[in-house]
Amino acid sequence: MVVSFELLSKVCTSWKRVLLTASILTYWLLPTTARVIIHSLPLQVVEGENVLLHVYNLPENLLGLAWYRGLLNLKLGIALYSLQYNVSVTGPEHSGRETLHRNGSLWIQNVTQEDTGYYTLRTISKNGKLESNTSMFLQVYSSTFICGHPFFPAKLTIESVPPSVAAGGSVLLRVHNLPEHLQSLFWYKGLIVFNKVEIARYRTAKNSSEPGPAHSGRETVYSNGSLLLQDVTWKDTGFYTLRTLDRYRKMKLAHIYLQVDTPLSLCCDTLDFAQLSIDPVPRYAVEGGSVLLQVHNLPEDLQTFSWYKGVHNTHGFKIAEYSIATKSIISGRAHSRREIGYTDGSLLLQDVTEKDSGLYTLIAIDSNVRVVRAHVQVNVHKLVTQPVVRVTDTTVRVQSSVVFTCFSDNTRISIRWLFNNQSLQLTERMTLSPSKCQLRIHTVRKEDAGEYQCEAFNPVSSKTSLPVSLTVMNE
Repeated sequence: MVVSFELLSKVCTSWKRVLLTASILTYWLLPTTARVIIHSLPLQVVEGENVLLHVYNLPENLLGLAWYRGLLNLKLGIALYSLQYNVSVTGPEHSGRETLHRNGSLWIQNVTQEDTGYYTLRTISKNGKLESNTSMFLQVYSSTFICGHPFFPAKLTIESVPPSVAAGGSVLLRVHNLPEHLQSLFWYKGLIVFNKVEIARYRTAKNSSEPGPAHSGRETVYSNGSLLLQDVTWKDTGFYTLRTLDRYRKMKLAHIYLQVDTPLSLCCDTLDFAQLSIDPVPRYAVEGGSVLLQVHNLPEDLQTFSWYKGVHNTHGFKIAEYSIATKSIISGRAHSRREIGYTDGSLLLQDVTEKDSGLYTLIAIDSNVRVVRAHVQVNVHKLVTQPVVRVTDTTVRVQSSVVFTCFSDNTRISIRWLFNNQSLQLTERMTLSPSKCQLRIHTVRKEDAGEYQCEAFNPVSSKTSLPVSLTVMNE
């Protein structure tokens, strides 16, 4: 249908009068017809994807309908559709990415987080009265947020890779779940955050790192927050703290304890007792299973030892205490009835959950009232469920763009992509989101056609999504 400028002007003038009249109607004047319902398809939308605000139970015998940003301001019109003339007219909030269909549904392409907010659909009857007024809230998630978990951001954690390191080797303190809108991050030696023990800092705006007073020349900070320690010695044993700041000045902290395996002759007085240490068995546990914190080299003249959840040896964090004199184990406030203590110092954690992950501290006291302590990191993971891949369009033209998103209900996972059952080899035309759960191909070529899958994995399991086929057509 060819629409003249005069017709559009007539439609716009008519609609201004109709919407002005409709705006003064109160909700109790609305008729008791079936309630208009709006659903977002898909239900969870990631930036870069397309979304359909699908309308159900649209009233009959309508003059037209209109979409707005927000709840009350009629000046924020996106588009209106005249059913009488079968034509749509864009409004001041139209970005060029919205399409209004005759059935009332609104199609928004290549959404961004700025599209998050309320959307309102108003329908007008043929007698010029407001027939319905329906609003919905559209949440557009960032790719770093949605892929770990659809509703709650995952906890900032640090993993030692490899789990144990010998003197002279290298270890990567790998960071998981960096916060969104990261502005800067800082690494410290120890548990206390202050300038004297700062190893290095990284600023996202400058994309550069700066050494701190505690930098030895063997540390490297990466843009993903991870810290590489090279040529480690027994002096590197101890706690490390990561502090992050986002652009809203919100701070997060994470700690890890690094144990450097060192021959006693290099670190200790060989006439003294051997170094107290703890091994988690298994190193990576499945949720619902058990973990034994196996203790080595307790002092021979041991008088008492205590276990704590975390790094603070206060009553609130005490799990259990064992006394040699009374040969008894006393439960502490942090005892959950799933822990069993043994006389050799070891602690069994049963029916573990992800909340049991973290640092545990053992403090032993000998007959000379000498205090020795050791720390151990417990890692508990859920079995990974099968992820789902969604694509903005299964059929695209050459030189267009396409976005694949990998959805997983699991936290603390890693993502990798497969193309035609092989590991995807990234080209200069492809980019991954920081969490790797979103793959964007900027200028599609014929050779990009095929099947795409994502694999979600953690140290205890992995699952691969069903394939999604991409068809590439010539222009």
